[in-house]
Formats: sequence, structure tokens, C-alpha cells
Amino acid sequence: MYDIDTRRRALALVGQGRSLNSVSRETGISRFALRSWHTRIEPLPRVRPVDCPRCDGTALDEAAYSYLLGLYLGDGCISPQPRGGHQLRIACSDAWPGLIDACHSAILAVRPSLRAYSLQRKGCVTVTSYGRHWPCLFPQHGPGRKHDRRIALEPWQRQIVDAHPWEFLRGLIHSDGCRITNWATRLVGGERKRYEYPRYFFTNKSEDILGLCTDAFDKVGVEWKMTRRGGGPANVSVARRASVALMDQHIGPKY
Repeated sequence: MYDIDTRRRALALVGQGRSLNSVSRETGISRFALRSWHTRIEPLPRVRPVDCPRCDGTALDEAAYSYLLGLYLGDGCISPQPRGGHQLRIACSDAWPGLIDACHSAILAVRPSLRAYSLQRKGCVTVTSYGRHWPCLFPQHGPGRKHDRRIALEPWQRQIVDAHPWEFLRGLIHSDGCRITNWATRLVGGERKRYEYPRYFFTNKSEDILGLCTDAFDKVGVEWKMTRRGGGPANVSVARRASVALMDQHIGPKY
């Protein structure tokens, strides 16, 4: 019995055009064994690549990951599967086909070896991907709702979010946020006039996720306010003209 590395070295010599006799003399492996390997009578065992940036150092598209992290914290979850592996699910409203496409693209950029599927649900599409290493990339996963447990970024995640804050904010707004047009009336010269102005909202029940959002706003220079209504979710609003313009430049409305 020969280990896989020995077989590969021997087959590499054969692949250079050398005869089985010369390779046999050099390696001590019989010509029968070399011939069987070369003709795939005894194929080498297939080794499934891990392809996980946290386990084997595979390159990670950090901008795509920062966006996907925002989507996951807003409307995502990870669940174990009966036969092993895990399922990543991101819920996207039917009203935003562009968001569904962006979610697909982010998953494939973060894990190019996997696939992403769209599963139609009532009122939404669940973008789904199966893989054994999703928990490695999203260590915030766990039983129960996110607002009932602590959500904190690992140091390596914090470095990525600090390097790509706009992508992270874009993911949060695309999942649990919106851009709307508010209006107000004002008495001008005895005549009441209507004024419209855009603003952004991010709504969530998790104090930790709200904190991650406002920390990112602070980092990029966006002014914000937080409002709370009883025991329900809190709203983080961005209404100042300069901050809205900055958000429009980097995020924009969902589509």
C-alpha cells in the first residue's frame, strides 16, 4: 500500500513521458501498480476540498462578506441538516428582486464552490445555500432569536467590517432597513405648504445589532437618532440632509 503523496509523485513522473520501467526503478514501485494507477484501474481517492476561509485559509472576498454579514444579522439564520452540514437562509421580500440577486451574488462571492437557491415562500424569497462551514463564517449563529441572545463580532469580523463599513451598512439596510420619503407642512406667508424629504430607517429588536449599526454609522460620519416604542423594536433614523446624501451615494433605495 502506498500513500496518496507517493502515488501522485509517481504519476507525475509518468505524466512527464517517462517509461514505466524508469519510474519503477527510481521509485521502487512495481510497473503493475504504476500501470493500474495510470489507467485508473485503481484510482486515487478523491479528497473533497474544504474551501473555507476560516479552516484552510482560502481567500475571502471581504467586501462581499461584509455585505452578507449585514444581511445575515438582519434576516438570516443557519440551521443544521439531518445528514450533516448546515443551511444558510436569507429572507428577501418579493418586492425587491434586485436584493434577491445581490444576495445570490454575495453568497457565491464568499463561497464560490457552493450554490445558492431561491425558495419561494409566502411574501418572500428565501435565498438558501448548503455547506458544512457556514457556522465558521457566521459564529453568531445559535438557537433562538437573535434579540434573545448576545450578538458580538469576532475580532477577524470586526477587522473586515472596519475595512468595509459601507458594505456592512448596505447589508443591514437591505435586510431590516428602508429609504422612505417623509413629508411635513409649514406655514409660509400665511399659506400652508407641504415639504417632502427622504430619510433612512433601520429597525431591529436586538440591542447588540442596533449597536453594530450605529457604530458603523459613526465610523462613516452619518448622523443618526434612535427612537423606541415600548417593548417593540427600535428605529435608527437618518434624516439630516448631508447624511442622507451620503447614504444615497453609498447605499440608495432597495430595488
